[in-house]
Amino acid sequence: MLKDIAVFAGRLCPSARKHASRLVAGLTALALAITPVPALAQAPTPKGPPLLRDTETEQLLRDYTRPILRVAGLEKQNIQVAIINDPTFNAFVADGHRIFVNYGALLQSETPNQLIGVLAHETGHLAGGHLSKLRTQLAQAQTQMIVAMLLGVGAMVAGASAGPNSGAANIGAAAITAPQEVIRRNLLSYQRQQEENADRAAVKFLNATQQSAKGMYETFQRFTNESLFAARGADPYAQSHPMPAERVSALAELARTSAYWDKKDDPALQMRHEMMRAKVSGFMERADTVYRRYPASNTSLPARYARAIASYLHGDPRSALAQIDGLIQAQPNNPYFYELRGQALLEGGKPAEAIAPLRKAVAMTNGAPLIQILLGQALVASNNKAYTDEAIQILRGALGREGEVPLGFSHLAMAYGQKGNYAEADLASAQAAYLRGDAKTARELAARAKTRFPVGSPGWVKADDIVAAKMPGQK
Repeated sequence: MLKDIAVFAGRLCPSARKHASRLVAGLTALALAITPVPALAQAPTPKGPPLLRDTETEQLLRDYTRPILRVAGLEKQNIQVAIINDPTFNAFVADGHRIFVNYGALLQSETPNQLIGVLAHETGHLAGGHLSKLRTQLAQAQTQMIVAMLLGVGAMVAGASAGPNSGAANIGAAAITAPQEVIRRNLLSYQRQQEENADRAAVKFLNATQQSAKGMYETFQRFTNESLFAARGADPYAQSHPMPAERVSALAELARTSAYWDKKDDPALQMRHEMMRAKVSGFMERADTVYRRYPASNTSLPARYARAIASYLHGDPRSALAQIDGLIQAQPNNPYFYELRGQALLEGGKPAEAIAPLRKAVAMTNGAPLIQILLGQALVASNNKAYTDEAIQILRGALGREGEVPLGFSHLAMAYGQKGNYAEADLASAQAAYLRGDAKTARELAARAKTRFPVGSPGWVKADDIVAAKMPGQK
């Protein structure tokens, strides 16, 4: 259809042709922008959001969201919180099954309540079915735009037939652009209403779980102060969210009526939150930034945690291990300190020494699959054939629960290779390539695996599925 419009444009007078060519480009971009995007959860691809994985942080986020999801009626919907590798403060929902939150939001939220408020707001979007409703609105808007476009193009063609000086072609262009603006504003108004509804739902969920909405208010208030100057003179109807000051004012009026407004976070939960922020800082920020945020004069456990991570990543491995041992001495029942010690040893080229602390971390977390994968990696990297069968068993079990970890399949392939089971090694390598979005390599390895498995066996069927499957990102 856009091709036909371009042909018509070639027949118009210069003025009308200019309007039409701009129109084709604008409508093409608009069509791409409002076409619903496939759910990200359906296929892990390199084109999706860059995600971060960490057992400790994910467990804390589950603890934050569990009561909110329960009162929202979503407890059995397997809603997950995914952490995006982005330092800015943001959170959103995109597929109905995951709440995406930037690590910047984790780092910048000073209290559990602030982050819980953000998660409650996003849960409000899920509970309200806002994604599916927005897709319906987008589809309706797309149809309206197509109709307006065809009517306007028809008017331009008629104007061209009437002569270059008739002005009818310009009227046709106006007949297209005016409805577009109305439709765009209607969509933005609908989105603003969804945001306001999510705010109200969040306060409702927080009240139902006997939590304060003050943290949510504090977060929005901070953004109001930061964006006040930039928002002056802006067209409020051109904003995809309510104007910050208006939004915060409405939220404050609603939230202050709660009996839980002044309720504080539990000290133990606040400590877990501080430990999470320290971990995020240690792993994601530059070493000099970490040391400024957590100077040596700060002897708190979170500060020591952040400095130990930064030291292992950027400094002296011996000093890092000494600092980690000090953390373990302070909290001998903290599994994540043992995980950190094992990771530091593994990445420091000492996989055999990493096995013991990682075993302890796995036992203390009741078999957390991400830590199991780390343990499996250490067992394989030790090059001790006595560990091969155990590595295969651990990795297969972990990947059965966490099936979208390419690195886990890569280590499983190595373990099978050590055992001489090349059919399973090829299949695991193909699965790793598939998850990375490497279509060519995945098909080649899966095809080779098929030649090594008995026809019709479970391994052969899995390999055949990869050969026949559409790769992530393909249509």
